Amino acid sequence: MKIWANCIVHNEENFIWFAVMSVIDYADKVLVWDTGSTDKTIDIIREIREIWGDKVDFREVGSVDKYEFTKMRQAMLEESDCDWILILDGDEIWWRDSIEKVISRIHEGNIEGIVVPMVVPVGDIYHLQEQAAGRYKILGKTGHLSLKAFSKAIPCLHVDLPYGKEGFLDEDNHFLQERKKIIFLNAPFLHVTHLKRSSSKRRYEKFKYELGKRVEDKFKFPEVFYQTYPSFIPSPWLKIEGLEKARAQLLTPLRKLKRRLI
Repeated sequence: MKIWANCIVHNEENFIWFAVMSVIDYADKVLVWDTGSTDKTIDIIREIREIWGDKVDFREVGSVDKYEFTKMRQAMLEESDCDWILILDGDEIWWRDSIEKVISRIHEGNIEGIVVPMVVPVGDIYHLQEQAAGRYKILGKTGHLSLKAFSKAIPCLHVDLPYGKEGFLDEDNHFLQERKKIIFLNAPFLHVTHLKRSSSKRRYEKFKYELGKRVEDKFKFPEVFYQTYPSFIPSPWLKIEGLEKARAQLLTPLRKLKRRLI
């Protein structure tokens, strides 16, 4: 059973090392295609490739708009010569236990896809967004959820809709989440989408001025954060401070109120 990870990036220097390294032991190949990064992202991916060689397929494909992004996602899907796809973004870092659960469940068989929960920091790595902020509705659940792995054997598997709304569909143009053999697995990953992901401007910025609930002292972050990494890799342990923290504290109750009113 071959499993390939698909990863499309743009200015992800703060977390791309940790994202790729958190899954690379478990994937047979990792496709990382860069869409015009101007920060350290390309250097970081090249460093990973120095370690892992051809296990990392790295390409610089140039800038794309939200429609071209979908076409590139389709091209990546078609080039993946494997049995299962693991979707990996540059802001997604896996706990070892979680990725092992996903891989193990894939090998058990009789399923077509896996939906997992996300743990979402906001403000900085030490503060987590409330679950009520998660609005994805999948398999009868609502929250921070995502379809992260699926079988390539699904008939007419393809990608449609522009970036931000794009999804994987089947022969009936139904989203994979609607298929009967898609399951929920309690194997969370850390999704740092709302943190600062680069020192350069990002094409689709999702940083939020908001401060979540402080993690408990016993909270354990993904193991890859504690491992040795090159000195030019930005530290994941930075705290929100000063005016940025004050702004986040001011806006947090307003954001929570807005979520409850919508």
